Amino acid sequence: MKILLIVGGGIAAYKACELIRLCRKAGIGVKSVLTAGGAHFVTPMTLAALSENQVYTSLWDLKDEAEMGHIQLSREADLVVVAPATADLMAKMAAGIADDLATTLLLATDKPVLAAPAMNVRMWQHPATRRNVATLRGDGVTVLEPDEGAMACGEFGPGRLPEPAEIFAAIQAALAA
Repeated sequence: MKILLIVGGGIAAYKACELIRLCRKAGIGVKSVLTAGGAHFVTPMTLAALSENQVYTSLWDLKDEAEMGHIQLSREADLVVVAPATADLMAKMAAGIADDLATTLLLATDKPVLAAPAMNVRMWQHPATRRNVATLRGDGVTVLEPDEGAMACGEFGPGRLPEPAEIFAAIQAALAA
């Protein structure tokens, strides 16, 4: 079994490292796409070392895109996982915007998609985010509920990225379906 992990921007991106470790320990192959925002929090080298696979960061990589890499990446995995799924990334997913590697392959995939949201409580509760989550769920995307608790910004409430073990359990359930 193989997943494609899209690591969005936000402080919770560091939890993607533990998620990769859990998947690899269970024998699940992981290829990663690191968004520009995600790269502010974790490095391609870290994700590559943990996954033992190349990390993809750009739609404009000449070698990868000469072979239509975004199409190939979107189809090789059994499941596409977005963690953390930021408000921005989920809005683009809901609107069908494809303006970078991550959003382009999300639009090109024919595989199930699992999104684990992470954002400020007010962003999570905003009507636009609620509409985007409803749209994604209506389109067949599995959107996990975020955890509730203290956030990096100092606020408290729902919006925290679910713990890696919880996301891993959702990955296992999706792969078993």
